[in-house]
Amino acid sequence: MSTPDAATEAKQPKVRSTHDVNAMPPLSRAIPLGIQHVLAMFVSNVTVPIIIAGAAGLSEAQTTLMIQAAMFVAGAATLVQSLGLGPIGARLPIVMGTSFGFVPVLIPIAVGMGVPAALGAALCGGVAMALVGLFLPWVRFLFPPVVTGTFVIMIGTLLMPVGFAYAAGGFGAEDFGAAHNLILAALVLVIILGLHQFGRGIWSETAPLIGLIIGFIVAAAMGYVDFGSVAQADWFSLPVPFAIGLEFHLAAIVPVVLLAVVTCAESIGDIVGTTSGGMDREPTKKELSGGVMADGLASVFAAIFNAYPQISFSQNVGIVALTGVVSRYVVAIGGGFLMLAGLLPKLGGLVSGIPNAVLGGTVLIMFGMIASAGIKMLSHIDFNKRNMVIIGVSLSAAIGLPAQEGIYADYSENVQAIIESGLIPGALCAIVLNLVLPRQDRVFRDDV
Repeated sequence: MSTPDAATEAKQPKVRSTHDVNAMPPLSRAIPLGIQHVLAMFVSNVTVPIIIAGAAGLSEAQTTLMIQAAMFVAGAATLVQSLGLGPIGARLPIVMGTSFGFVPVLIPIAVGMGVPAALGAALCGGVAMALVGLFLPWVRFLFPPVVTGTFVIMIGTLLMPVGFAYAAGGFGAEDFGAAHNLILAALVLVIILGLHQFGRGIWSETAPLIGLIIGFIVAAAMGYVDFGSVAQADWFSLPVPFAIGLEFHLAAIVPVVLLAVVTCAESIGDIVGTTSGGMDREPTKKELSGGVMADGLASVFAAIFNAYPQISFSQNVGIVALTGVVSRYVVAIGGGFLMLAGLLPKLGGLVSGIPNAVLGGTVLIMFGMIASAGIKMLSHIDFNKRNMVIIGVSLSAAIGLPAQEGIYADYSENVQAIIESGLIPGALCAIVLNLVLPRQDRVFRDDV
């Protein structure tokens, strides 16, 4: 028999505040807030398949297919991450999307062995990430802030040359470095910087998207946009698994799996940033483990559906901290819109028609901001001689080794693939040095 107090409590309406992680706000608020999350990550999510497809020389039809897959998979992964599926998913307001961190490794694989080999390696990497998530309580000590911050800096730094290549016209472009490419890239860059720094609210948060749209319009007016892929694309199409194919080569799998394990540090950082920035608390072990497992299994799902590894998006973590909106159902609504966009091939065809120079003006900032985010992560550590050595040696290995091909030219294909990535030797240095270097300065007695 219920008490009067219990009956009164039962009649009270459910909490619908956007500041409650388990609350569902009114749709009039939830839908625009969900779309805002999509707008903040949309450009970054579709940039990865465009870059890899361009480097590998894929056709417009294949590029459109991969863009469509990237949107569909990101939406599905966001739904699982925010709503949960058994033990999988953090059940937090986390938006998923295609990871930039794998681009420096996947480009040489896609160019040298083919895109199916890159997708096969990505699938194996997803399995590795899921296993790390499963055993996370026992391996979290491998990813302290000095390791994760250094890793994020390496990602941004190694991607910067790719950004400038696109600003000049793209890999192998006949008009590489032409004035019109540089002008378009500079225009987009200036627009994004202006809106990001001087805009307010949605204008600042969607600065990359607005810059991309304006750059696209200007490029179309100048005659540098081909709308042929849009005309040929269907209005509606379901993503087709294994359309590109999967191939498994040890030389491709080894570096991607190693990178996938290290990338878990970035996922852990985003989960911590979501709970601390939006809810002023540390994440639970279940949230951390479920979140990383969702990254891994979403990456497996992505490879099957012709997309690349998935991970939480840092810019959306920033939106949570900025707005205080922590309802996971808001993010789930955004995931639904992403899946819907992935069912519209004409939208993918339109995105694939964006000139490389316009894209370059956008990614130049994105890649720089990735490095800046890593520097911010390191700002919370002590810059003692131990941490300085970890940072310095790791960055030297990540940037210096790939630049000197003669050092490893005689090694096996597997070793060459690992070194060429830059991220693998750098990340391994950070992890190993963090484990072996003394955590306190040693005191030596003077000789007497």
